[in-house]
Amino acid sequence: MTDERSVVCIMCPLGCEVNVEVEEGVITNIKGYACENGKEYAEQEVSSPTRTVMSVVKCVNGNFPTVSVKTSEPIQKENIKDVMRAISDIEVEAPISVGDKIVKDVCGSGVDIIATRKVKRNQE
Repeated sequence: MTDERSVVCIMCPLGCEVNVEVEEGVITNIKGYACENGKEYAEQEVSSPTRTVMSVVKCVNGNFPTVSVKTSEPIQKENIKDVMRAISDIEVEAPISVGDKIVKDVCGSGVDIIATRKVKRNQE
């Protein structure tokens, strides 16, 4: 039985609706893309979707109560909940610089959580 999945490509402003046919877990046909980037995106999105996760963590003694963070590279979509749980209890202390590693190898993914905002230490 053939399963057809529709993916809207985000690789360029065209937003092509790409249709991917899958039989027994194997991609058999891809149609509707305007460029090779769209084809590759749809194939990756159907076979192994990934996302960059962005959030905030608590920050003490800083000029902001939180610091924005993200994964250093995309993670498997199925792991997003685990990553969000792992970072929900994290508390860091200022100062924090953009690019600082907040969590190394989050959930054994090989991906780090990094700061995307500078937080200065409060002057006491």
